[in-house]
Amino acid sequence: MAGTSSPEAVKKLLENMQGDLRGLSLECRKKFPPVKEAAESGIIKVKTIAARNTDILAALKENSSEVVQPFLMGCGTKEPKITQLCLAAIQRLMSHEVVSEAAAGNIINMLWQLMENSLEELKLLQTVLVLLTTNTVVHDEALSKAIVLCFRLHFTKDNITNNTAAATVRQVVTVVFERVVAEDERCKDAIDQPAAVQGNSNRRSVSTLKPCAKDAYMLFQDLCQLVNADAPYWLVGMTEMTRTFGLELLESVLNDFPQVFLQHQEFSFLLKERVCPLVIKLFSPNIKFRQGSTTSSSPAPVEKPYFPICMRLLRVVSVLIKQFYSLLVTECEIFLSLLVKFLDADKPQWLRAVAVESIHRLCVQPQLLRSFCQSYDMKQHSTKVFRDIVNALGSFIQSLFLVPSTGNTSATPNQAGSNASGNTGSAQTNPGVLGMGGGATVLPAFEYRGTWIPILNVTVQGSAKATYLEMLDKVEPPTIPEGYAMSVAFHCLLDLVRGITTMIEGELGEAETVIQTTAEATSLPAQSSEQDLQSVSDQSEKELVSRAVWEEMVNACWCGLLAALSLLLDASTDEAATENILKAELTMAALCGRLGLVTSRDAFITAICKGSLPPHYALTVLNSTTAALSSKSYSIQGQNVQMISPSSESHQQVVAVGQPLALQPQGTVMLTSKNIQCMRTLLNLAHFHGAVLGTSWQLVLATLQHLVWILGLKPSVGGALKPGRAVEGPSTVLTTAVMTDLPSISSMISKLFENSQYLDDVSLHHLINALCSLSLEAMDMAYGNNKEPSLFAVAKLLETGLVNMRRIEILWRPLTGHLLEKVCQHPNSRMREWGAEALTSLIKAGLTFRHDPPLSQNQRLQLLLLNPLKELSNISHPDIRIKQLECVLQILQSQGDSLGPGWPLVLGVMGAIQSDQGESLIRTAFQCLQLVVTDFLPTMPCTCLQIVVEVAGSFGLHNQELNISLTSIGLLWNISDYFFQRGEIIEKELNKEEAVLQKQAEEKGVLLNRPFHPASPFDCLWLCLYAKLGELCVDPRPAVRKSAGQTLFSTIGAHGTLLQHSTWHTVIWKVLFHLLDRVRESSTTADKEKIESGGGNILIHHSRDTAEKQWAETWVLTLAGVARIFNTRRYLLQPLGDFSQAWDVLLDHIQSAALSKNNEVSLAALKSFQEILQIVSPVRDSEKPETPPAINVSVPLVVGTTTATSLGRSFMRTDSIGERIGRYNGSEPPVITDEIEDLNLWWAAWNSWYRIGSESTRPPITCDKLTFIPSQPFLTALIQIFPALYQHIKTGFSMDDLQKLGVILHGAVSVPISSDASPFILPSYTEAVLTSLQEAVLTALDVLQKAICVGSEGMQIMYPAIFDQLLAFVEFSCKPPQYGQLETKHIANAKYNQAEWVALNYVPFAERSLEVVVDLYQKTACHKAVVTEKVLQNIIKTLRIPLSLKYSCPSESTWKLAVSSLLKVLSIGLPVARQHASSGKFDSMWPELANTFEDFLFTKSMFIFSTPPDNLSIQEFQKNESIDVEVVQLISTEILPYANFIPKEFVGQIMTMLNKGSIHSQSSSFTEAEIDIRMREEFSKVCFETLLQFSFSNKVTTPQEGYISRMALSVLLKRSQDVLHRYIEDERLSGKCPLPRQQVTEIIFVLKAVSTLIDSLKKTQPENVDSSTWAQVIALYPTLVECITCSSSEVCSALKEALVPFKDFMHPPAAKVQNGES
Repeated sequence: MAGTSSPEAVKKLLENMQGDLRGLSLECRKKFPPVKEAAESGIIKVKTIAARNTDILAALKENSSEVVQPFLMGCGTKEPKITQLCLAAIQRLMSHEVVSEAAAGNIINMLWQLMENSLEELKLLQTVLVLLTTNTVVHDEALSKAIVLCFRLHFTKDNITNNTAAATVRQVVTVVFERVVAEDERCKDAIDQPAAVQGNSNRRSVSTLKPCAKDAYMLFQDLCQLVNADAPYWLVGMTEMTRTFGLELLESVLNDFPQVFLQHQEFSFLLKERVCPLVIKLFSPNIKFRQGSTTSSSPAPVEKPYFPICMRLLRVVSVLIKQFYSLLVTECEIFLSLLVKFLDADKPQWLRAVAVESIHRLCVQPQLLRSFCQSYDMKQHSTKVFRDIVNALGSFIQSLFLVPSTGNTSATPNQAGSNASGNTGSAQTNPGVLGMGGGATVLPAFEYRGTWIPILNVTVQGSAKATYLEMLDKVEPPTIPEGYAMSVAFHCLLDLVRGITTMIEGELGEAETVIQTTAEATSLPAQSSEQDLQSVSDQSEKELVSRAVWEEMVNACWCGLLAALSLLLDASTDEAATENILKAELTMAALCGRLGLVTSRDAFITAICKGSLPPHYALTVLNSTTAALSSKSYSIQGQNVQMISPSSESHQQVVAVGQPLALQPQGTVMLTSKNIQCMRTLLNLAHFHGAVLGTSWQLVLATLQHLVWILGLKPSVGGALKPGRAVEGPSTVLTTAVMTDLPSISSMISKLFENSQYLDDVSLHHLINALCSLSLEAMDMAYGNNKEPSLFAVAKLLETGLVNMRRIEILWRPLTGHLLEKVCQHPNSRMREWGAEALTSLIKAGLTFRHDPPLSQNQRLQLLLLNPLKELSNISHPDIRIKQLECVLQILQSQGDSLGPGWPLVLGVMGAIQSDQGESLIRTAFQCLQLVVTDFLPTMPCTCLQIVVEVAGSFGLHNQELNISLTSIGLLWNISDYFFQRGEIIEKELNKEEAVLQKQAEEKGVLLNRPFHPASPFDCLWLCLYAKLGELCVDPRPAVRKSAGQTLFSTIGAHGTLLQHSTWHTVIWKVLFHLLDRVRESSTTADKEKIESGGGNILIHHSRDTAEKQWAETWVLTLAGVARIFNTRRYLLQPLGDFSQAWDVLLDHIQSAALSKNNEVSLAALKSFQEILQIVSPVRDSEKPETPPAINVSVPLVVGTTTATSLGRSFMRTDSIGERIGRYNGSEPPVITDEIEDLNLWWAAWNSWYRIGSESTRPPITCDKLTFIPSQPFLTALIQIFPALYQHIKTGFSMDDLQKLGVILHGAVSVPISSDASPFILPSYTEAVLTSLQEAVLTALDVLQKAICVGSEGMQIMYPAIFDQLLAFVEFSCKPPQYGQLETKHIANAKYNQAEWVALNYVPFAERSLEVVVDLYQKTACHKAVVTEKVLQNIIKTLRIPLSLKYSCPSESTWKLAVSSLLKVLSIGLPVARQHASSGKFDSMWPELANTFEDFLFTKSMFIFSTPPDNLSIQEFQKNESIDVEVVQLISTEILPYANFIPKEFVGQIMTMLNKGSIHSQSSSFTEAEIDIRMREEFSKVCFETLLQFSFSNKVTTPQEGYISRMALSVLLKRSQDVLHRYIEDERLSGKCPLPRQQVTEIIFVLKAVSTLIDSLKKTQPENVDSSTWAQVIALYPTLVECITCSSSEVCSALKEALVPFKDFMHPPAAKVQNGES
């Protein structure tokens, strides 16, 4: 404007105007005078205006109607020259903007006329253009007229005019809209526009619009009308119009002035109401049209699509979508759906091509795509437009392959059909049939199943330069070159991927940085205010929304993309195209990974993986992924899109041939260069996007593993891969191309794992997990065969571990866990070996790596690193264990000094070796242990010493190699020495450690948990050592048990004094008693089978030839050891609180050992019993004697003394005991147990003794070969214990206890002996000797009676019991005791060496007992108890047995001793009895005594009179008779004289007996010759005399006694009468024969008795003799006379003697006598 309003310009304008007017006046001078005049007046007018006004231009404009008038008139002349001049002048005025509205209207009318006359058409257009562009004075009707004028000119016959008009129309339309923009710009600063009326449906109601906007509105509305072939509202005077031109104008307006439509509601309304319906309407022929469908099928002929309109519609649609998407959401949905439809295979080729181009335009606008996704795909009931677009592209590409361009149509139908049916992979064509020369083409192309499509270079990446959408001049559809559509579609895909990924990744990056910065901001508390927090939450919400969109976009497009890209990848024969496809797949995979969309990520990766492997390669991971995908068939508007299977055409150069990695490899597989290209992509993916791969590492690594295998790469040291030879099968064939590539591939793979150090922790875990599962697969494959396994995964795990040493902690567990649990346990040895190799390498590397902080300060890490070494111990394969132990040895040698807290683990490894693991392993492990014990004990933490003890102990328990076991016991001894020497240092360190642990435990609120807890840590160490030795003491092997037992008791003996006092409690309970329990259990359950030999040719002694016997030895050793400790350490043990319980337990053990059915054990148990009973009460001062003094007991004790030096090692410290005691004295005076407690201990011992005794002597219930009978030495030892024991318990020893004792003594004596032992125990039967057992029994009773003797009154009541006991033993002389049901044989009949039992000869014992009884009775006859308890009676009762048996006694000495004893006892007892006669205490004794006399003097056996044996000599007989006489004399001296103190019945019995003895005493079995001496005449005589003596005793005090005497006499006489009568009878009958000798003897005796009787009667005082007696005597006379006839001279002489006394009766009767009678 400044250019035209400067003074010079104005001056020039005025000049020009005047010049123009002058020129006009000249031209019109002749022909058109009016014009000339007007021109001249115009000049004047101009001059006046110029003269009058300062603002000349404004004045000109005001008067412009007049100024212009001459020119308009000039135009009216229709003269070309004049017209041209006028138009130029008018244009000049316009260009200086001095035309008013009215003038402009006039000008337009004038132009219209010119147009109607077809004059100066180009100049007209020029003028209109100038008029409209220079200013805005033309409005409304005038404007519409000007526009119509241009349109009219567009449709003239002249091409140039048409084109110029078209251009002008375009420019004018643009000007109209530019005015709107300018107008809006001006009004923007003014007030805001009032809101437009909503829903304004009246299309003419535009009153709210400003003038320019109104014009534009009217113009646009009419354009729509015209395109729709309707009449215009505003552009009046239009004659014709083309759709193509209308569409182009619409497109240009929409494209150039979107803001007009977006800012003005009225315009938006036009778009919605007019443009969209119009477009949709015009599209209809394209929609309905189907290529190849016949017209006859539809009633109305379908209008064919018209290329120019269709193409322009698509352009309009593109603009609408691009610019007004936000306004026209619903409409755009329709347009997009149409676009998708146009890609259908049944649409014309050109339509598909332009549709693809349109889609391409959308694909390069990721933001737009994003909007689609938000508006459609993310809405609930909306079409999934974005997804459909992508899927449509996919199916479009597929259709191009399946329906090739005409030429090979014949082949298509079945191919398409077979594919559509979903048999992917079934329709593979044979590559041989394709003789199309695929290899000959150099052109880049896609080739698939015989369809060959070239790739054209259609567009620059990222721009959608369309070819056919720009063909605005074409009327006919162009022919599309082959491959064009494919190439565009291909680029669509690539651009789509590129756009989406770039956009999302950009936004993601921003979001992440925002999050980071906000996180940093909020982490500074000073800055975080509420607003900040608010903004953070807004931010996160925004991010959530964005993320949802991103995820939806990816979810919507990935299936289609993948299907298309996979197909293209398969078909691509061009390296660049392949590269692009792979890049797209890679970026998509990475994007999905970043967004965490696992399925889609895995799908893309699977596609790349499949591309890397040969076709149809069986790889489960990939196949399962694909299966999951193909089940997700996705549809585009109802059409299913198939995942197309890869074709197997070999149009690629094969670069390698190798073996597939499979269970049964079938032949070989080939790798092409494309496979290698894919492999590189895969490596890049893993390399750059490892962090987002997550679980897909599995796919990637599985594929790499297979490729590596096919290429023949094998792992080498450190896990890197090197080309290696295959072990079996056809070896790999590689072309030189690949050979040169291999090192780079190998290094890429290694780099990939090296790069793992840059991954974040989570990703690293995914990588490790993937490697682990790969390795699992490889292992599954290697099962059951010894083929070379794939070691890829193991090698790479090692590599990953080695490069991530700095953060080894986070991956250590999964890494080593897998190697341990899976690989190292694999049956395939190569696999295992590598697993162990990898694991041990990692451990060694971890230990040598310079960690920060160093391992010495990071104990947790060190333990973590060593832990897998320990875990290897759970694997039984020896090769693994050898590797493990070698590793331990190396660690010991290189880092033994710095292991520190790692020691427990290292020791654990040695300790984990099992017995069944072979000698070599055990040896190696033991070597390690020996190294530790010799070199490293001082360097390890003291807390580990306990573990060393345990490990050494465990080697002792190995049963592979006896030497190792014995050596390890030696090691334990050495270790104990080490403890002993460094005791103070160890104790300090352990106490320190303990304090720390205690504190930790208190903080956690838990109790400190360690073995043997309350004891001090150092003591615990000892206890562990003892416990270990204790375990070895119950080892199955006798040698080990023996060695361990000796070592255990020696260490306790040598070093036990180091223990704290309280710890002894634990030693006793947890070590010694525990050991005793186990030994007892093992011994009782040991096998009784005979062991033939001790391995090799070693013979076993018969005393050790069963496991039971070998265990017996152990039991003996153990029990003795424990007892010894109790004995020697009593002063330490007694002050412990529970000594009495311990004592009880020990006694229990002694008891069970004593009762074990093994002679060796039971005897040893008693020895131990004796040993502990030797203890005296603790001395009360601190000078402890080294060994306790023995008790003075009258019984010799059987104790083998053993000392601590039994192993030849004396380690007693001279000061130890004194020092310990001193220590106790200093701090806590030793507790002196009181007597009461001491007594309790002795009573406990007594109870134990009683139980042992009662159990062992109780006879068995059943008897068979296996019945166990205790041995004599055992019983002897048992009984010998009693006296010692009794010394301590005598004060409380009660009757009950005595009873118990009696039972045991009785039982013990009853036990028989086995026949094979009898020669050693029994004397020959003839010697009367006691066995040691019997001695012991008597000794025991002796001790008792002595004690009673000196004891209190209360104790004396025990006498009777002792008598009872002794008398029971006395009975054994005649009735040997039965031992249960056991059959015993007499020794003479027993066969040596057979399992028979021999009864002892009890006679000597019984006799000795009897002697004791007599002795004792002599001492105690007067004791109250003895009197009260009828001891005398019992003695008599007992003696009655042998006396009644007499000659039937087993031994003759017995009855003789019995008689002499009876006599002794009675001599003492009878006076006592008389003394107590009144009390009745002896009443029952008398009958017993009478019976005894009777039984002895007239011995009866069961059936016959006991007769002396036939071989008895006469001297013997006489001797025996003199004994009988002694008895009768006793009666006459001790009993009868005191008859008044004696019950009358008794006296009667005695009388009867004497009577019997005086007559009927001869034996009936004597021979005639001996009759004279066998008659016991002496005895009879004495009886008779005694009888007579007392019959007529003058001292009769009671008539009762006289009666007894009379009765006795009458019996005597009666018997004489009978004998005489019988004799006379027999004599008469016998005639000449002499009578039997005994009868003769009898009669002689009777005769003598009669004479004696008469003598006696005479001597007696007459008043004592009853008259009836005399009568009986006289009555004998006739009988005597009758005997005179006898023939025997002896009888005759006896008769003479008998008859002589009768002379005294021969005198006449006197009155005196009668008187006496009366």
